[in-house]
Amino acid sequence: MLRAEDNKFLTESGRGTGMGELLRRFWIPVLLSEELPEPDGEPKKIVVLGEELLAFRDSRGVVGIIDQYCPHRGANLWLGRNEECGIRCVYHGWKFDTDGRCVDMPTSYPDLNAKDLIRIKSYPVREWGEMIWAYMGPAEEMPELPDLEMALLPASHRYVSKKWQDCNWVQALEGSIDTAHFTFAHLSFDKEENEILDIKKHFVNPLQRMSSDHMRWIAEDPRPVIKVAPHEAGLTIAGGRLTGSDNIYWRIAQFLMPFHAYAPSAMPGENIFGQTFVPVTDTNCWIYTYVWNPERPLTQAERDAYDRGNGVIAEVDDNYVPLRHRGNDYLIDRKLQKTRSYTGIKGVSEQDAAVQDSQGPIADRTREHLGPTDLGIMHFRKTVMELARALQQGEPPPQAAHQDRYAVRSGACVTSKAKDLPAVMLERFGDVAGFVGRPRIAAAE
Repeated sequence: MLRAEDNKFLTESGRGTGMGELLRRFWIPVLLSEELPEPDGEPKKIVVLGEELLAFRDSRGVVGIIDQYCPHRGANLWLGRNEECGIRCVYHGWKFDTDGRCVDMPTSYPDLNAKDLIRIKSYPVREWGEMIWAYMGPAEEMPELPDLEMALLPASHRYVSKKWQDCNWVQALEGSIDTAHFTFAHLSFDKEENEILDIKKHFVNPLQRMSSDHMRWIAEDPRPVIKVAPHEAGLTIAGGRLTGSDNIYWRIAQFLMPFHAYAPSAMPGENIFGQTFVPVTDTNCWIYTYVWNPERPLTQAERDAYDRGNGVIAEVDDNYVPLRHRGNDYLIDRKLQKTRSYTGIKGVSEQDAAVQDSQGPIADRTREHLGPTDLGIMHFRKTVMELARALQQGEPPPQAAHQDRYAVRSGACVTSKAKDLPAVMLERFGDVAGFVGRPRIAAAE
């Protein structure tokens, strides 16, 4: 468990807080590129780390992330006209470009050049992997974009979406690196209502892609051995389950500073799932979800399946709100819960959201009783809190200087019991951290 003051430190993301300042030292996804589809199109209000901002794509196709309010009289610039490389306030016509400069001030005398003295908050922006990223930290400390493998590949090799979640970003991320919860939260089974449940006899595959052996091992061993190894970009978090022979079934997740996580289930050649957890306020977040395959383009059938929800990808509406959410109790089906599903909720992503939201807007970690399968969670908390406290003492996070080491993979494998985690990683990925480097197929963007 954590002390109340430590839980507060861990979960706050506003400007001036320890964790908020740490997050601001990294590039942050703030929108999908498809949300600003055209030059001079409709601007979008966004809130990131508690800051109210405005995003727009100007006449050149360049994206700006600026303060939402005009510095003249405080009118909201979302009402403004997106025209000729700037947003013009509809109150008195002041106009601002993507860098926050005032480029026209029709209410001032022309000979005073007053507009040259006015500038509003703006953040550097990049488009990367079909997402729009902003850097909200000190300009002199701005790092490179992270070498996430999915963004280094052509768009044909990836699928990108996002979903809203009604809880603090930390508990959502902690759920993603917890490789032990699959046995219960996601396991499906098949039984008649009057049968006594035996997991080993009745399991079925909730993802419809893992082999029956893998699901059986998950069902039969709900207490995987957790191994954690730090690397230059974050943490490898692996859970090993008994197979009934001399082998171990490993499910290997990745946590990448400060808020990226990769799911552990992909066998060689299968699609890899990842998520990025971005605080909106301290009680809700956007989760950017993506799938990629480094070896081949995704098929249309796969894309259609992701549109309907699959793995960490939720089925969402036009505003990226999951169709099954807290407001409708995730459409929980109690009969289904008795006969086919521990949760009675459709969708792995929605099952995760339900249990994470149920912890409260901000989980009270003073009431926890952690066990051996929570080792990865403990290491995550220790890592980010130590880095945030070091930053308060003037020491920048070293991971920000190693964005080239973010090209790692997660995944599953079956190996001999005799092998330790470094040997398992070498066998599965060719590198003890899962580092694969830049792909031979370069991204088209």
